[in-house]
Amino acid sequence: MIVLAALLAAVVSASLTYIVRRFALNKSIVDRASFAPERKIHTHPTPLLGGVGIFLSFTIVAWGIALFTHQLFGGFFLPKYLVGMTLGGLVLMVGGIWDDRKHLLPRQQIWFPIIAAFIIVLSGIGISYITNPLGPAISLSRFTWTVFTYHGVPYHFILFADLFTFLWLLATTYTTKILDGLDGLVAGVTTIGGIIIAVLSLTKDVAQPETAILAVILAGAAFGFLLWNWHPAKIFLGESGSTYTGFLLGTLAVVAGGKIATALLILGIPALDVAWSILRRLLGHRKATSGDRGHLHYRLLDVGLTHRQVVLLLYTITAVFGSFTLVTRGEQKVYALVILVAVMLLLASAVVLAYQRTPERKP
Repeated sequence: MIVLAALLAAVVSASLTYIVRRFALNKSIVDRASFAPERKIHTHPTPLLGGVGIFLSFTIVAWGIALFTHQLFGGFFLPKYLVGMTLGGLVLMVGGIWDDRKHLLPRQQIWFPIIAAFIIVLSGIGISYITNPLGPAISLSRFTWTVFTYHGVPYHFILFADLFTFLWLLATTYTTKILDGLDGLVAGVTTIGGIIIAVLSLTKDVAQPETAILAVILAGAAFGFLLWNWHPAKIFLGESGSTYTGFLLGTLAVVAGGKIATALLILGIPALDVAWSILRRLLGHRKATSGDRGHLHYRLLDVGLTHRQVVLLLYTITAVFGSFTLVTRGEQKVYALVILVAVMLLLASAVVLAYQRTPERKP
């Protein structure tokens, strides 16, 4: 079922992406190089809305398996979880399409990820504790209130658990949003991340085949889109896709037993890049949300790597460090995270080299 789900999602995604691409072209929902030219790598108008194809393929295949087989519901994974993931994704689609058409301000864009993350928390998906590799687990379930009961099922508000989940989802959502600067980068990282979460979910320690099915559906949907998004891209993810991929990766990490370290190893380099970019802008007395060409993937281009070389390099880092989570336990994951930070520092030297090579562009 797992292989079939991945293949089905890939075929559906590739087919729907073709339809979405034609629609975006017909409606002139395209990304033009004249908009923020310092960060554009394409020279001709390219259709947006690619995230719609990924969302529809994930939703169609996931609900199809849930309704017509016994592979998804019946165990720990409840229908309300998939409802929450669907509604949260739908909110991101609405906000993303609106942004692709109207170029919303950051303070307007942020409300859609906030609402999507809140929906996930409301659906009951959350982290009850954080594994502490250096000691006992840290409980996040100390303060709990029952908000309402529906059909005999209580819905709780768990202060620290829900707050942590909410902030975690915002972080993963914006990590892929900011990472989306090169053709195929986010789609490929999402494909790799989905596969790693799927394999981890099938291990004896996790034993969640339901999560594995959802993860390979996401991986298949991202790969089907990647066929259209590989450089030179024929369609872009757009705001909807760049946020939806991180949103789902973050949600699946929570569903898979709170595998936060796994997601950090998968998204570690872009997450560190985001943190550095925010700090750099604040130190430069600019808004944290202001766009520039200082991100790692742009600087690697400035160093002299080709577009595909940069993407393949970041794919490799994602795959290697993501795979660490399959063979490490406890404090070993902390060591892996430390190594990841060291790799980021080494790659950061490329920023210095790029600045020396192109001094007119400030990092």
